[in-house]
Amino acid sequence: MRTGDTPPSLARLLRDFGRIGCLGFGGPPAHVAMLRELVVQRRGWIGGDDFEHGLAATNVLPGPGSTQMAIWCAWRVRGLPGALVGGAAFIVPGLLVILALAALFLGAPPAWVRGVGAGAGAVVAAVAVQAGLSLLPSSWARTPARGRWIAYLLAGAAATALLGPWLIVVLLACGGAELAWQRGGRGPRAPRALHLDAWPPLLLAAAAVAASGGLLALCWTAFKVGALSYGGGFVTIPLMQGDAVDRHHWMTDAEFLNAVALGQATPGPVTHTVAVVGYAVDGLGGALLASLVAFLPSFTFVLLGGARFERLRTLPSARAFLDGAGPAAIGAILGSAIPLAAGLTEWWQLAVLAAGAAWLLLRRGVVAALLGAGAVGALIALAGGPLPS
Repeated sequence: MRTGDTPPSLARLLRDFGRIGCLGFGGPPAHVAMLRELVVQRRGWIGGDDFEHGLAATNVLPGPGSTQMAIWCAWRVRGLPGALVGGAAFIVPGLLVILALAALFLGAPPAWVRGVGAGAGAVVAAVAVQAGLSLLPSSWARTPARGRWIAYLLAGAAATALLGPWLIVVLLACGGAELAWQRGGRGPRAPRALHLDAWPPLLLAAAAVAASGGLLALCWTAFKVGALSYGGGFVTIPLMQGDAVDRHHWMTDAEFLNAVALGQATPGPVTHTVAVVGYAVDGLGGALLASLVAFLPSFTFVLLGGARFERLRTLPSARAFLDGAGPAAIGAILGSAIPLAAGLTEWWQLAVLAAGAAWLLLRRGVVAALLGAGAVGALIALAGGPLPS
């Protein structure tokens, strides 16, 4: 808030941030644009330069960036109460919608509903490619070492296709490798959180949790989504797929494709997909648990570190780590198209995938592609066509 301005009421924050939560289709770029229009242009609560600084800092952090930006904006306006109210208003509307859809799609849906899911799910691989390609230019322009950038990108893509649930190890390793390279044995020691020697015990503990299965494993999956994902919301998809489909068999390929499609077609952050995974594990309770674990780190990062965002934005060690983990995450997004496409079982889904890819290549909307593909799937189901089992 600017000096002398009267802070808005919590009810005002609930209405304004809730509006974005209800209408925020289109992913992080749309969310950031709506937030800027609200807090900078329309209400004047935050200066333009401060908004850009906050955006740069949240881009350094792991986890869902647009969610963290919404929480940070509300925190700047009204402190702790504002962060809790504004953040919840941004998250909850889309969460309620996706929970209702999860109950419909993961229960015993009629054939036409299964057709909608099969059609929309068929386009998800093309959406992944579009998301990855959209991140390439800015990441390529930022990097000072393009040879290593290519290596990190390929490592992330290969890890998604080959390692599944252990993709997070590769993301951390790429970030640590670039940090070590840029330090080159010189300068001040990096923060402990970024040291390679801190990660092995944490990863071993995580492996033990993941191996236990059940709700503990679900919590680990949700924690990876909320606290260890770099490169935007879509990188959470390969992180979840390895656990949900390959490792723990909570969902079939078709169900996971449905989950991703729902996360893309509903308002709010893509991270909401984790709620569908949680629903597959333990119904409504699992969905709420997964959502809580996934979104809690975003609140924690802002509430504990919001006052230090200016320093974080310029911290060399944080930028160096992201220089390695960022391209690896983009590679993971692009590589996720392979297992996503491999999950398609009907010939007509491949045709829908090709049509959706062409649509997105023309820079048409993702939501429109998903809705159109879902309509095609519904028509095929009503006509008695084959559906994924």
